Amino acid sequence: MTEFLFKSIFRLIALLPLRTLHSLGALVGHATFAMSKGYAARTEENLRQAHLASDEKHFAVLRDQAISEAGKGIVELPWVWSRPLEQVCATVQTCKGWEHFEAAHARGKGIILLTPHWGCFEVVGLYVGQRFSLTCLYRSPKQDWLEKIMRGGRERGLARLATADVSGVRALFKALKRGEAIGLLPDQVPSQGEGEWVDFFARPAYTMTLSGRLAQASGATVLLAFAERLPQGAGYALRFEPLPLDFSKPVPPQINTALERVIAISPAQYLWSYNRYKIPQGAMTPDVDKEQ
Repeated sequence: MTEFLFKSIFRLIALLPLRTLHSLGALVGHATFAMSKGYAARTEENLRQAHLASDEKHFAVLRDQAISEAGKGIVELPWVWSRPLEQVCATVQTCKGWEHFEAAHARGKGIILLTPHWGCFEVVGLYVGQRFSLTCLYRSPKQDWLEKIMRGGRERGLARLATADVSGVRALFKALKRGEAIGLLPDQVPSQGEGEWVDFFARPAYTMTLSGRLAQASGATVLLAFAERLPQGAGYALRFEPLPLDFSKPVPPQINTALERVIAISPAQYLWSYNRYKIPQGAMTPDVDKEQ
């Protein structure tokens, strides 16, 4: 019954215009913030410790904007996953830096797209997958029915998914070997043994090492890719930026520094409610890790 109800609501939401959904999403974001103490505490703590506001007044405004943007991200998901691919991609109003993607594709060494939890990151994969082969790493949700919806929404055009396990990593390596593009969420907390503690906004965060290992082993071009959510449901603005990595130095800190720069473009659009600073099961705490 719960599954049927969820699917029905999902389909109904997808029928609404994007402008309406973003207006509703702002309300949903504030309602969630008001009703969930844990959600509210994490959002406020993560945003405050990033020190992106000049004073308390600025912080209050930024926090309210971030709450609204998080709600938009939730409510726009049925629309992005359910509407025809061409219609979703048509909401991209501008695309800066696409020449970097095309140049990287011409090199034939593969492309690694790093897309943080910022703006509507779902649109990035669909936009690229409409034009080029793309394999994105993802974590399966616990509910089977939700996974079907997720895969149906993301695996369109030339886009495919690879599970976050050994077989999925192999799929990424094979895609790069074929000169194709792969997609990763570089700020997603990896499992124990698959990351290292690196500062993210001056606080230790368990950071994946996979993207750096893939880049060094394949010689692929690394690009930052993100989709800014435009005001009043007007669509999205995509950007692709080269991220040259110095492999003589640790790679995760270079990536986190680049992500901080991207997030600073519009801090409200980062998903501050994401538990970025959690300690994965079995992982040592940052202090213990540094001592060793």
